[in-house]
Amino acid sequence: MVIHLAKKKQQKTNAARILDRLGIGYELKEYEVDESDLSAVHVAASVGMPIEQVYKTLVVRGDKTGILMAVIQGDLELDLKALAAASGNKRAEMVHLNEVFALTGYIRGGCSPLGAKKDYPVYIDERVKSQERIAVSAGKRGEQLFLAPADLVAATGGTVALIAR
Repeated sequence: MVIHLAKKKQQKTNAARILDRLGIGYELKEYEVDESDLSAVHVAASVGMPIEQVYKTLVVRGDKTGILMAVIQGDLELDLKALAAASGNKRAEMVHLNEVFALTGYIRGGCSPLGAKKDYPVYIDERVKSQERIAVSAGKRGEQLFLAPADLVAATGGTVALIAR
């Protein structure tokens, strides 16, 4: 007796639907989530990409502009002063982890610069210009979007600036 199991249809995230609507090409790649290691370094190893091509999305609060998103290379650190300057703020600070879901609809390890609850300004580190293709979260843990950096900038309406070190 042969039993056929229906393959679970992958449900697209808001981020993927936005790219579809904009006609932007991308690849969606799933990977095994390790709850004890949600780092970009682990994601890079899981999807088989160099860490320089895997970008993480951080949620930040500017003292003048409010919430914004910073997209930086997975092995770098956000330069809050540089981000504040680029975004027209005097100061910027990381949003506390327990606020991220309420603000964006995303959880740690699954925060995408696309498809958040609100349309927050997005700032992307300028090192992205040296890459042909990058990976960002698709909006849930265990799923990455691979796309051209210029397409991410276009889709997010992002500002490219030196914001990481």
